[in-house]
Amino acid sequence: MTAALIWLIVGVGLIVAEVLSGDFVLLMLGIGALFGAGAAALSGNAFVDVAVFGISSLGLLVLARPALKRKFLSGPGVKTNTDALVGARAVTLSTVDAHSGQVKLAGDIWSARSIAEGAVIDPGTTVTVVEISGATAIVSAEP
Repeated sequence: MTAALIWLIVGVGLIVAEVLSGDFVLLMLGIGALFGAGAAALSGNAFVDVAVFGISSLGLLVLARPALKRKFLSGPGVKTNTDALVGARAVTLSTVDAHSGQVKLAGDIWSARSIAEGAVIDPGTTVTVVEISGATAIVSAEP
């Protein structure tokens, strides 16, 4: 087996293994191994192959990986967990006041309370989630 073929197999194997990892490290190393395969096909010198692999992998890890992580893993504006529920609409299932009540929110039943101290929201009213406090949705009646 030629060195270029070995580099190619290692590179593709690392890229495929990235599917299990999801952290973009194996992807960068796999792309570096593909550069190493190209160097092996062109030069035939093992030292050049390893140098190309090392430099390209390091460059990709330092320069490309942080940008990919920002874009795909923790993109700005992507709300998760309870943050994603703030601003959502819900329907009251029981009377909601400043102390207790229930709403149907995102397909689940949540305990709720009104954001306004004296406000009483009747069952069946559509409300907007203003905040999530623990397991309680703080809601406001829609105008």
